[in-house]
Amino acid sequence: MNTMTPQPDHSLSIDQCWALLDAEPVGRVALIVDSHPEIFPVNFVLERRTIVFRTSGGTKLWGAITAKPVAFEIDGYDAHEQTAWSVMARGEAELIDGQAEKDAADALLLEPWQPGEKNFYVRVAPRALTGRRFKVNAPDLWKTRLSDPRRSVFE
Repeated sequence: MNTMTPQPDHSLSIDQCWALLDAEPVGRVALIVDSHPEIFPVNFVLERRTIVFRTSGGTKLWGAITAKPVAFEIDGYDAHEQTAWSVMARGEAELIDGQAEKDAADALLLEPWQPGEKNFYVRVAPRALTGRRFKVNAPDLWKTRLSDPRRSVFE
């Protein structure tokens, strides 16, 4: 039986959300593809308070430029503070055509991790940006999976 009381969420400010986005190299873009949701991990950079990622021609590209709106999400866990956080951006995606804009993204070290040609640049301009941070429950040493990052408090 869990006797722990729920911990309150703490909403993050817009600036805190941008700072967390700026600190992460990988996020997830959520799109509607063929009438159903799909989520794709992408490497990204922030360029002029927009999210930019590269992709090849395919499902992700087609979904990004035809699905309106799109969502972008990152999350993390701070083992030292024993807090988790999440940031969600919602907006529209557009294909970047201009070489100067592509060069600006590349100058920010936009480098896909997955091998292969990633010649298409996509920009997500958030219309809504929200985030939250919360204290996580202390793990139960005997019932917590070995892969759970909260176990680091035991080691």
